Amino acid sequence: MRGRPSACCFTGHRPGKLPWGYAEDDPRCIDLKRRLRDAVETAYAEGYCHFLCGMAQGCDLYACECVLALRDRHPEVTVEAALPCPTQADAWPAPQQVRYRRLLSRCDYETMVSAAYSPSCMQRRDRYMVDHASLLIAMFDGSAGGTRYTVEYAMRRGIDVVDLPIVEEQK
Repeated sequence: MRGRPSACCFTGHRPGKLPWGYAEDDPRCIDLKRRLRDAVETAYAEGYCHFLCGMAQGCDLYACECVLALRDRHPEVTVEAALPCPTQADAWPAPQQVRYRRLLSRCDYETMVSAAYSPSCMQRRDRYMVDHASLLIAMFDGSAGGTRYTVEYAMRRGIDVVDLPIVEEQK
């Protein structure tokens, strides 16, 4: 086991790759959030008490909200925002920027992995999280991109991966 033994990180798609986009009232999103909550509760029960969140739109923010809710019940839980660059949320829709700032203000720690945006800063953030954890919870549909890279990197590093598949079809 590599990384921090009691730390868990997350990876997952942004709204553009989610079949429900920004519609978080979609039954598939509600189901994913339930499975995420169950996975986070299981991680906590197994001794994970530090959680690293990449703070991107979509699945990263779902994970942050889930862990903050866990921390409300278990104050020993800590939440680290792993930020790719200072301008991460600048071009987001206004409601998502408000959500981001609200969640960021509640995190215990902030780690900025790059001083400015670069084409590689997101990947650097993802590697930082995997390198500082021993469990990755992945919300993933199998497609190419940053989430797949992060899952593959975690597997190469010997990190345990919990897969929460993205369901394409509405139930």
